Amino acid sequence: MKVDLDLVEEAAKTLYIHALKILPDDIKQGIQRLHDAESNALAKSILAVMNRNIQVAEETKNLLCQDTGIPIYTLTIGRGVQVDGTDLIAAIRRGTARATTEHPLRSSVVHPITRFNEQTSCGRKVPVINIEFSDRPDYLRIDMVPKGSGSENGSFLKMCIPADGVAGIKRFVVEKVTEAGGRVCPPTIVGVGVGGTADLCMKLAKIAATRPLGSACDDPEGAALEAELSAAVNGLGIGPQGLGGDATAFAVHVETAATHITMNPVAVNIQCHSARRASATFKDGAFEIGA
Repeated sequence: MKVDLDLVEEAAKTLYIHALKILPDDIKQGIQRLHDAESNALAKSILAVMNRNIQVAEETKNLLCQDTGIPIYTLTIGRGVQVDGTDLIAAIRRGTARATTEHPLRSSVVHPITRFNEQTSCGRKVPVINIEFSDRPDYLRIDMVPKGSGSENGSFLKMCIPADGVAGIKRFVVEKVTEAGGRVCPPTIVGVGVGGTADLCMKLAKIAATRPLGSACDDPEGAALEAELSAAVNGLGIGPQGLGGDATAFAVHVETAATHITMNPVAVNIQCHSARRASATFKDGAFEIGA
């Protein structure tokens, strides 16, 4: 399978726009589920407003949130797929810029020192492009997440020591969710990375934060920790938009990796209630949009 770069460019453009307007079904169902279970009257009304915002965005083909975020693409490439990596990345960048200038979208991407905005949602090393590989033949998939700054500012890393144990992991996560409070636009998905190196741990937390609701960590120890942390976080009473209630988080998701015998990194990356994402799967000279 030879990759059509023009098609990749079009997919990158389409995914960015789609993700900003239409939430995946699991998130829409998650907000409704939290609404139905909420015991706090104010929190219930806030969740109802969130629900209405989702409906209006779809009906009017408008943005769910004014923050178009940092565009993040993950490409999964299967066996037998032929593509020049440099050209592939360039196609993603072109698609991102076209989404921003042709639609148009607000560009939220600036230089970290000068704060110069190219008005294309692109810049140095942005969009963020991750490349993974699959053993599936002739397979190409692009996953896109526009990560807003409100939730991304809820990112934390601690280099725990082994003596801190599982209790240290739980304590750090709960402390940081409490510290973030309403600034991360709850109810949230709390992504937790455990293990690896500092940079891998942060990546794991981002993967966890952008996983579909209802999914579970494929490490049994991580899955058990997810359940315990989800209960702990939703017992904090932070609630929707930090104004109190039961629904502080849809869930806590955990991803793990092996680490060094003398350390145990723990990272937190939070996703807001507008947990935007979209994917494109390529087949027979076309792509299909999904969540």
